[in-house]
Amino acid sequence: MIIDTHIHLDDNRYDEDLDAVLERAREGGVKRFIIPGADLTTLEKAIKIAERYEDVYFAIGVHPYDIAGFEMTYFEKYVGHDKCVAIGECGLDYFRLEGSDAEKAQEKEAQAKVFAAQIEFAKKHKKPLIVHIRNASHDAKMLLLEHNVGEVGGVLHCFNADDELLSLADENFYFGIGGVLTFKNAKKLVNVLPRIPKEKLLIETDGPYLTPTPHRGERNEPLYTTLVAQKMSEILEIPREEIEKLTAENALKLFHIS
Repeated sequence: MIIDTHIHLDDNRYDEDLDAVLERAREGGVKRFIIPGADLTTLEKAIKIAERYEDVYFAIGVHPYDIAGFEMTYFEKYVGHDKCVAIGECGLDYFRLEGSDAEKAQEKEAQAKVFAAQIEFAKKHKKPLIVHIRNASHDAKMLLLEHNVGEVGGVLHCFNADDELLSLADENFYFGIGGVLTFKNAKKLVNVLPRIPKEKLLIETDGPYLTPTPHRGERNEPLYTTLVAQKMSEILEIPREEIEKLTAENALKLFHIS
């Protein structure tokens, strides 16, 4: 069994054939799906999808690019839902910072404020975090540690292979591995993968983005987690069936689903 721990099924690129997408995945051995919260404007759509399908769950969160729409009242409204399993994706992303140094500093401060609020909310409701980090490893790690994130733990979504973040395994953090692992230029992630504790590995798509080889350029979908599992098997020299079993068990444990 595979669990896709990060799949944006609320993206409009799945609107026309969502039933078929999920059925292909199930036939391929993917048995659970988690929709991360990224933009509050699509949250209700994600919830409706989770309510429609027994094997789909959702998280509540605001991506660092969408903090202008941050409103905690939405979180309070939905955090008690039976299908809500995490808070996020939240975090820091400095990749698109623009403007003067002062403007960049202001944006970093705004992202940190919203990230911290979501960490504290996760702790309040005892939910794990789904964390997005891009070009901000040190600041994100320091903020997580400052807020004693080990109380709830979480997953570093689309793990960026930064050595500095490996120590977060000690804070009950897991590492989401997706299609990037199959890319030709993923040497850093390939080299770091064996250093991640096996009990902290998760599989994800981040669909419709980051489609694995040999489907790059196409829309990503949960079935392609099988390609990630196969690549992990080759790198770690562990049978694919064992990779699927351990990553599924890890996901069930972190997100408290059955």
